[in-house]
Amino acid sequence: MNLSTRQMRAFLHVARIGNFTRAAEQAHITQAGLSILVREMEKQLGCRLFDRTTRVVSLTPEGRRLLPVVERLVTDLDDVASELGAAGEAARRTLRIAATPLVSSHLLPQVFNSFHAAHPQVSLRLFDADLRDVEAMVAAGDADMGLGFFFKAAPGLQRTPVGRFHLMRVSPADDGDEGRAAAVGQAPWSALRGDELIGLPPGNPIQKVIDGHLSTIGLADAQRPAFNFFGTLISMVEAGFGTAVMPTFALAACRRHRVRTDVLTKPKVGLDFYRIAKRGAHETEAMQAFVATLEKALPALSR
Repeated sequence: MNLSTRQMRAFLHVARIGNFTRAAEQAHITQAGLSILVREMEKQLGCRLFDRTTRVVSLTPEGRRLLPVVERLVTDLDDVASELGAAGEAARRTLRIAATPLVSSHLLPQVFNSFHAAHPQVSLRLFDADLRDVEAMVAAGDADMGLGFFFKAAPGLQRTPVGRFHLMRVSPADDGDEGRAAAVGQAPWSALRGDELIGLPPGNPIQKVIDGHLSTIGLADAQRPAFNFFGTLISMVEAGFGTAVMPTFALAACRRHRVRTDVLTKPKVGLDFYRIAKRGAHETEAMQAFVATLEKALPALSR
């Protein structure tokens, strides 16, 4: 037995109305089509469901026994379909993004503002967390995408570059730097010689890249003061505790402090900025539109 929902709905229409012609009109099919569905259902069940006369169509005892079961099945199916449809529509209108604290506080607000202006029907939700938690949220389906410097692709996640930043020196501002907070200069890596350096913990992937280049100019030092967040580093630089090296994605944060920023050259080192998503997950139109907005905004935010 393999009853279809079309057969069950046809049965319900006839049972409720008691007339094949009017039931067919309500079901928006021909009377012949309705009759075929009912006969197929009776054939599969091996019994008659209706007694038919020229004037009246009434349920047989077997039909009366089946009626509440079919009503319950069709009602439950309609209720679930309605709930799933509403949930799907809500999901299409909501975009959940996870990102590290500095990205969340200084990079994404401008992107969110541009996106909301162009797509006011989409609700944006932002989760700020460390890099591992960002990956965990995306893997668990709690976030639609994650943003950050992901040097390796985690199992089950798809990694796509959306922008590129360069390493820069962030140093305490002096009196001659007044009024140039919005400007970004250039300096060779060798200009770091003689600076008191502070940085991220040695195990941080970005710090590993930085340390690799510092070692080429004789400045490798695993014992230098380390802090977990770029925001802390910037504040410590402003307070005069040293000079830091970080990607230019922190420029917006630096401009809120009295510090000097110079892109490091000879060599100029670039770092890819990635978005991650759960492998195999459907990419909604909202996700595509947000990525397009992000890719357009990032170049302006890195200089």
